[in-house]
Amino acid sequence: MSDKIVMGKNLTKQYGGVEVVKNIDFWVKKNQFLTILGPSGCGKTTTLRMIAGFETPSSGSIFFENQDITNLPPYKRQINTVFQKYALFPHMNIYENIAFGLRINKLPESEIKSKVAKMLELVNLNGFEQRKVNSLSGGQQQRVAIARALVNEPKVLLLDEPLGALDLKLRKDMQIELKNMQRELGITFVYVTHDQEEALTMSDKIIIMNQGEIQQIGSPIDIYNEPENAFVADFIGESNIFDGVMPEDRVVSFADKTFDCVDGGFDANESVDVVIRPEDVKLVNASEGVLEGIVKSVVFKGVHYEMIISEGDREWMVHSTQMAPEGSHVGISIQPDDIHIMCKEAHNA
Repeated sequence: MSDKIVMGKNLTKQYGGVEVVKNIDFWVKKNQFLTILGPSGCGKTTTLRMIAGFETPSSGSIFFENQDITNLPPYKRQINTVFQKYALFPHMNIYENIAFGLRINKLPESEIKSKVAKMLELVNLNGFEQRKVNSLSGGQQQRVAIARALVNEPKVLLLDEPLGALDLKLRKDMQIELKNMQRELGITFVYVTHDQEEALTMSDKIIIMNQGEIQQIGSPIDIYNEPENAFVADFIGESNIFDGVMPEDRVVSFADKTFDCVDGGFDANESVDVVIRPEDVKLVNASEGVLEGIVKSVVFKGVHYEMIISEGDREWMVHSTQMAPEGSHVGISIQPDDIHIMCKEAHNA
């Protein structure tokens, strides 16, 4: 039996003749926390809405537990959604907001009471039953929206940027809470965000989209350490990206120098993108570096310093716990396995 609970096959969505989702394929495992990540307008929310049934694909199919649900209305799917705007009922107290779906399904009052109590405990809102929605903080309202979605025991919970309205500290706290809820309940979460740190923190698997297309699917570690193209490398974390040429396998020329690297499979003298993470650039004495530069700026980021190094007509971003003063002359050192080579075609796709 397949462990894939949701699948999209050849999904395309057009609005007014413009393709906002372009023939994508993906699948989600049971009990997985999957995040769809990308910039505004990349098609991630449209993809989520097709899974939920709020949008019908222009072509392609949605499968749920191997059953085609492409044309099934949302209320018949074992899928619930939490929106960025929580859509709570302001005329109802917290208890009635959470109980709403259970009442629609005409469950006995004793069962409703038991299920609502369980949800209130799960989201740490015991004792809030009689409170009005407008008396709650943003974080508390978000918990109510999640409880209302979970009380119906969906097999899949869709979340469309649900933390976007919260302040930074509360958002970070809720990231941890959401991940803990997902693990405790064993429910599949499909989460949409444009926040890279959020995706890396919470996800088992990430789908990165851009301009309606999937750029890469993988674990947070794989996507960060082994981006498949320059867009992914630049979107996930900070990156130094330079034009380069591969004279031969495991050798790359850029920054007017030739470096050993660990990538191969390129044509001789193929033009490539060279990607190096800021934390992989080491500053050394000017005489010891393979390149030399001048520290242009220094910003303290809490756990590290972010420095911009001017080297020739290029600028390097460097993250280090050791600070080199602004204006100082430094050397740049890079190890072969810290140089990532990307096809130009993949970046421009």
